[in-house]
This record gives sequence, structure tokens and C-alpha cells, in this order.
Amino acid sequence: MNYKEIQELIANFNDSPSRELEITTGDFHIRLSKNENVQPQAVIPNNEPLQRAESNQSFPIEEKNDEKIGKTIDSPMVGSVYLQSEPTNPPFVKVGDNVHKGDVVCIIEAMKMMTEIKSEAEGVITKTLVKNEELVEFGQPLFEIEEA
Repeated sequence: MNYKEIQELIANFNDSPSRELEITTGDFHIRLSKNENVQPQAVIPNNEPLQRAESNQSFPIEEKNDEKIGKTIDSPMVGSVYLQSEPTNPPFVKVGDNVHKGDVVCIIEAMKMMTEIKSEAEGVITKTLVKNEELVEFGQPLFEIEEA
């Protein structure tokens, strides 16, 4: 691609609803992204009960204090992760839950398509590694699981 084609590609990408674009042809490679790099924030425990659910409800990254680290359930695609089926529903899984092979642990939305992410192992969820509605990358760990 020449410089003018690259400028045109960037302009078209900026005008499109797409969040990411990656092109590789021969020895040429370009990756464009509109996603922001969000810095993780510390979670401060709050013992007050929730009175109502918000549509942008987020679930804190949870951790079970175990020395043994298990395998991870990874994202098979790029998209937005949803830890519950609807904003008012509880999360699919939380730390301490037993999961079986094939259990739905979250949903990833990509291009308006919802894909159920299923556990590939049996065990106990020991850590939630993402926040609700967070943008995830291909291969990014979503949950840690201690296999049974």
C-alpha cells in the first residue's frame, strides 16, 4: 500500500463503526484500533446492599486466595465481554463456583453477534480476570479455574 492508500484507509476506518482493523498482505502489516487502554483501578469493598441494578453494572475482579494457580478460560475472539445475560441478572459464574465442561461462563459480543463462552474444563472458578462490558482480545484470559 502506498501512503495515499493508507491515509484513505485510516479516514474510512475513523468514519466507520468498527473498533479494530488489522490487515496483513505480504510483508505489509497495519493495525488500527479505537479502543482505549483503560488502566485497572483498585476495588474498594462496599458492604452496602445494592438497591437497583444499573445497565452499566460492573462486577469487581474477584480472587480466591489459593496458592495453587489453575488453568485459564481464554477469549476465543475480540469483543465486549458480558458476565451476565441481562443487566438485572446475576453473573453466569463467580469466584468459588463449580463449573463443568460446557457450562456458559460469559458472553462475548462482536459485530452485534452474541457468542456464549463455555468452560473447557471442570473445576472451581478461582479468579475473574475481566470486568463486565470490558473489551477483550483474542486469547485474553477471562477466568482462572482450578481443575477438579
